[in-house]
Amino acid sequence: MTSSPKYSGLLTDLYELTMAAGYLDAGFDARATFELFVRSVPPRRNYLVAAGLAQGLDFLENVRFSDEEIAYARKLPVFVHTRGDFFNYLAQFHFSGDVWAMPEGTVFFPGEPILRVAAPIIEAQIVETFLLATINFQTMIASKAARITQAAEGRPVIEFGTRRAHGIESGVLAARAAIIGGCQGTSNVAAGYQFGIPVYGTQAHSWIMAYQDEAEAFRRFLDIFPDHAVLLVDTYDVRAAVEKIISLGRKPRGIRLDSGDLAADSAWARARLDQAGWKDVIVFVSGDLDEERISSLLGEGAKIDGFGVGTALVTSNDSPTLGVIYKLVEIEIGGEVRSAAKFSAAKVTYPGRKQVFRFSHPDGNLAHDIIGLMEETFSGAETLLEPVMMGGKRTVPRTDLDAARTRCLQQRARLPEPVRDLNSEAAAYPVRHSEKLEALLEEVRRRVQHAARS
Repeated sequence: MTSSPKYSGLLTDLYELTMAAGYLDAGFDARATFELFVRSVPPRRNYLVAAGLAQGLDFLENVRFSDEEIAYARKLPVFVHTRGDFFNYLAQFHFSGDVWAMPEGTVFFPGEPILRVAAPIIEAQIVETFLLATINFQTMIASKAARITQAAEGRPVIEFGTRRAHGIESGVLAARAAIIGGCQGTSNVAAGYQFGIPVYGTQAHSWIMAYQDEAEAFRRFLDIFPDHAVLLVDTYDVRAAVEKIISLGRKPRGIRLDSGDLAADSAWARARLDQAGWKDVIVFVSGDLDEERISSLLGEGAKIDGFGVGTALVTSNDSPTLGVIYKLVEIEIGGEVRSAAKFSAAKVTYPGRKQVFRFSHPDGNLAHDIIGLMEETFSGAETLLEPVMMGGKRTVPRTDLDAARTRCLQQRARLPEPVRDLNSEAAAYPVRHSEKLEALLEEVRRRVQHAARS
């Protein structure tokens, strides 16, 4: 059998495979339920934005082990005493489980499961690493994008960061996640092709520097791209460059500032362009921007129509990791269901299949969430987890990025002001566990303590 490297079963941690071999050798035939959630928000985050589900489902539908990959696994020292049944199992491996998840673009909070997997325990273990990686990364970027686009106060933000991403694949997926978090487009052409994202680009300083005369560089670009030329004006002297463009009598789509005093230069350029009768020529800025600098620029009176944000966005530089975890919450063996929880200090996890119930005020603004058991109901609550895969097959269409973006922006707007505030450090959105879930946790705790004493 052959498989695509994109969906290789080896895209996992070794201990997932050693556990799989152990379960198989021991005849441990169980169906397990795992839930994926974030234990706590990182600094300067009061909410997160779910992203990465589509790539997770793609993997679950297509994950396989090729003959070459199985041959490699056989040679690993850890498997020297492993029976052939395990490698025969890998040759037939496919994911046959069920998945529930929050739609991409959903605003969520610590402790809330954003994805639940129910499958034969070996399958559920092997896919853990990929699910954690793809949801961790895209959720991190979408959450950063939500902050940046909020700071822009309705002005378009274009993702510009592929060249600073941690690898080219990260750049493509960061562009996708940035759209979910509210960005309008990307500079990454591959992301535009793969996901239908609008792509944008202007010119580099090298275009200007390649010509002996700056005005000639502008003229040539206008000749080639008369409807889309956004001219970079900070290579030498911003004000002189703007005057050269006006003297050409050729109105560009816009100008771009990438360095210098962006507030002062944008205000001067706006006034000068308006004076020339070019009120529809946009002033676009880029260069080491993040939500704080964008807020500061607008607070200083900068006259900016749009932003290009790169490094800070695609690396989520102020909070570059999320504590996304994937924990066993229920196991079924021979028709008997047993809830599972972890009780180690500071890392307690809640047992049972859960649902997130969201409540709103009469005006539509979000009020609080309850994490409860799947079978519970609460009057007036919206449920956030929905079935997305059954028997290893998708049950929902692929994510519509426009819809995911709209979902994010609408839910962000409904957050309490202190939670939405970019400068707030300790504005926790109210989330609690239901009484039944708390009771189940105590029941499992007593059972575990009794077993430990036996």
